[in-house]
Amino acid sequence: MKFNKILKSALFLSLISTMFVGCSGGESDTIKVGGSFDVTGATAQYGIPANNGAQLAIKEYNETGGVLGKQIEYIFEDNKGVQTDAASAYKKLADSKDVIAFIGSDISGTTETIANLAKEDGIPMITPSATKMEITSIGPNIFRACYIDPTQGEILANFASAELKAETAAVLINNESDYSVGIAEAFIEEISALGIDLVAEVNYAAADVDFKSILAPVLNTNPDIILIPDYYETVAKIAPQAREIGIEGTFLGGDGWDGVTEMIGTNATPINGSYFINHYTTEDESEIVQDFITNYTAEYGETPNAFAALGYDAARLLLEGFSAAGTIEDSSTVVTAIQNIDVEGVTGRITFDENRNPQKSVAVIEIVDGQNKLLTKFDSSAK
Repeated sequence: MKFNKILKSALFLSLISTMFVGCSGGESDTIKVGGSFDVTGATAQYGIPANNGAQLAIKEYNETGGVLGKQIEYIFEDNKGVQTDAASAYKKLADSKDVIAFIGSDISGTTETIANLAKEDGIPMITPSATKMEITSIGPNIFRACYIDPTQGEILANFASAELKAETAAVLINNESDYSVGIAEAFIEEISALGIDLVAEVNYAAADVDFKSILAPVLNTNPDIILIPDYYETVAKIAPQAREIGIEGTFLGGDGWDGVTEMIGTNATPINGSYFINHYTTEDESEIVQDFITNYTAEYGETPNAFAALGYDAARLLLEGFSAAGTIEDSSTVVTAIQNIDVEGVTGRITFDENRNPQKSVAVIEIVDGQNKLLTKFDSSAK
């Protein structure tokens, strides 16, 4: 009886050992990549397309043989746009799902939370769309596919000077938004260097809906340009009210404007003649962009926006990093490979600077008759 118990115990330990060997990175036929976005919360309009784009890229790689002879298994957790849920999502994927890389999140708050956890694990992480400047400085393994808020402010200032010949400017700032403040501060600093006078600076709160009274300084100074560095829902409220009280200057915005033409509907007069910068446009006739649009539309039944394009590029950058590294076993080797990567993406030809921010092209969009029209593209590193 005692021998039988010992034999059973040995067989049990052998079985457990075999199970663990089979789940190790070296024996697995898959590369487990974690992902977390907001797909049910207040910012799901960003998280859903970003997640869709990442999934499409992974599907395409799997259909053409995967990476390093392995299929990519994408394991997703919804973070609802909440930082505590983002932390839980990452821990679940890292601890119980054994992911070796991570894609996400969409907004800066949840991304920052995840990045602080990913730093400790050392696994490569890339966010498609979190623009807060400090995020990639959290750790050498943290990357992003989008340009940062200050870069947007600098680009918009240079565009206002070189292309619009602006001499005076006003800035509207959502003082509860890191995104709005980051763009605005860089814009104000850059226009000062360019000789454009800041004649009005107006702050508002995220919950504000009536802007007419606080827009008085802008009306009184009649600036050539008015920067509104906020998301499209807010822009769709501010612009009509500004026009109603007689403000005539040209509106400028960042990538958060993507979607404003759909939000504002048929009465696009208030935003016609405005300009904003974005990561990509469906009007780009390059083969990679048009193929992406075709494939995304076939997969999801709708035209991809910039968040979808960034999600797609983020996944590709990660997978190309694995390919360039030639391994999935050594995270530091993969991180170094991503740092030195050069990939032709939907949002431009992408390389990384020393802070793991992308160097790539920027699309300048003009709103004409309620439609987004590509005005020009230029390299964001050559403002």
